[in-house]
Amino acid sequence: MTEIFIKKEIDKKEIALVENGKLIEYYEEDSRDLRKEGNIYLGIVKDIIPGMQSAFVDIGTEKNSFIHLKDVLPKVDETKEEVKNNISISKIVKPGQKLLVQVKKDSNQKKGARVSTHITIPSKYIVLMPNTDIVTISQKIENKKEQERLIKLVKENLDKDNGAIIRTSAEGKEKEIIEDIKRVQNIWKKILKTSVEPKSNKAKLIYKSEDLVEKMLMDLSENKINKITVNDEEEKEKIETLIKENNEYKNIKVEIIKNKDILETYEINKQIEKSQNRKVWLKCGGFITIDKTEALTAIDVNSGKYTGSNNLEQTIFKVNKEATIEIAKQIRLRDTGGIIIIDYIDMTSEEDKQKIVELLKEELKKDRSKTQVEGFTKLDLMEITRKHICSHKD
Repeated sequence: MTEIFIKKEIDKKEIALVENGKLIEYYEEDSRDLRKEGNIYLGIVKDIIPGMQSAFVDIGTEKNSFIHLKDVLPKVDETKEEVKNNISISKIVKPGQKLLVQVKKDSNQKKGARVSTHITIPSKYIVLMPNTDIVTISQKIENKKEQERLIKLVKENLDKDNGAIIRTSAEGKEKEIIEDIKRVQNIWKKILKTSVEPKSNKAKLIYKSEDLVEKMLMDLSENKINKITVNDEEEKEKIETLIKENNEYKNIKVEIIKNKDILETYEINKQIEKSQNRKVWLKCGGFITIDKTEALTAIDVNSGKYTGSNNLEQTIFKVNKEATIEIAKQIRLRDTGGIIIIDYIDMTSEEDKQKIVELLKEELKKDRSKTQVEGFTKLDLMEITRKHICSHKD
């Protein structure tokens, strides 16, 4: 049974995704700090910074946003062609120029948002990429024939100058994908129309991205979300409106509980508290430690109390295997983003190392965020990259 719990208070909102009583995702939003990632703005170029190949763009927020040359030039498929940015940004954009941009990373106390002209509009089965001819597919769809079928189907139904990323949820679908493409392309047409009229010299918001709960429903409807529990009437009405607008959500039950802490269900509060611990124990007696720095997240695997069998290699592999499963759970639960480095207990067997790589890839398939397993480095450290679901985790 998959459930979502939404606890809304004056200054914050807590969102918990629970599967069979186990907390698998948790987010906390400050109600005073409005999320902008994914929003599309008509921005005005303010200052050019030639030495950094960048520019500041006014999008109507307190701080000017920041755009790099690569996010202004036409998007290319970097897996097929080399990107050469020898041109100066001052030749591409000028102060006062209007740019249709999307926030890729929210602002923080130190700097403004990072924006790009490479617009992406997520939908149920695809992510639309206007102004490109790139069509790619989720790595989680592994069947070659299905990959070919989906790419052909999507290309046949996309308008000219539109590309797309085909999402995992598209597997096995046809009619639904065609309808989804029509819907999201209509959204893009409305964005274009709004961006040119009425004419104005001021920056403005053109399109507001889905909030965390909407994104969760979009990403997880295939997982058969059974129930959403809230503690606020306004939040309940908002969820019910979302459900009415989408036939795929029709079987989701919405319940409101006002007189008690809904996060006491399944001891969610205790599970949240545990998820904030630096040290996480494994069933075998080993443990992992998770340390976040400004540059990356370091995870260390330790054998702890586990002595195992007389075979040292088997003992090490067992701890590393358990640790791998737990690490995949923890980075999803904590919404860990950016570069993640795992220091496993040293393995001499290349076969064992490969098994760990494959296991990690398999476990990360459960994560709805984009992850990339780079493998072991020369220093025998495992390198992963992961995109935040909630940008406020930065």
